[in-house]
Amino acid sequence: MERTLSIVQTSLMPLLTALFQVTIPLTILSFSFGLIIAVITALARISHQRILNTIFYLYVWIFRGTPLLVQLFIVFFGLPSVGIQFEAFPAAVLTLSLNTGAYASETIRSALLAIPNGQYESAASLGMSRWQILRRILAPQAFKIAVPPLSNTLISLVKDTSLASSITIVEIFMTGQRIAARTYEPLLLYCLVALYYLVVCTVLGFFQQRLEQRMARY
Repeated sequence: MERTLSIVQTSLMPLLTALFQVTIPLTILSFSFGLIIAVITALARISHQRILNTIFYLYVWIFRGTPLLVQLFIVFFGLPSVGIQFEAFPAAVLTLSLNTGAYASETIRSALLAIPNGQYESAASLGMSRWQILRRILAPQAFKIAVPPLSNTLISLVKDTSLASSITIVEIFMTGQRIAARTYEPLLLYCLVALYYLVVCTVLGFFQQRLEQRMARY
């Protein structure tokens, strides 16, 4: 029992450090870039430009149809064979951003398509440009529809960052693996890692609920 408590005490700070120095920054960067990609992709998918639509359709099809782990391996281990090389952290950000963008783009596209065409036509009849219609009429309503699924995407991304350990990134999961290998207590360490993920996702879930309640007032 004393040994177990000692391992827990000595492991808490390294795991917390990995969480705040690697896992959370990786999540924030990947989600931010992923949202930008998602918006661009969604707008391209609903445009009438056939070539543009096809290009972004293929992007979404590829990234939604292949495992994230395989994508990480292709970017980090595969691309150097054709002269394209990334450090581990940028490779993870790039891959997670593209993967998140593919999934989130479908959420945003569905939210935009859920708005009745009559609103677009009414705004156009008032002389508003397409950009004004998008910014003032469509985007606010689409954002309200997209918040719940996008929040779920963010929570899933927090957990998906654990896969970055497969390309040598020392985030919270790999930190737990290293401590487990040193202490020979894999069950204890992996439970601690799971607890950290659970706390972070619970906090995000709480803010998601509050945001949804706040938006429901208007």
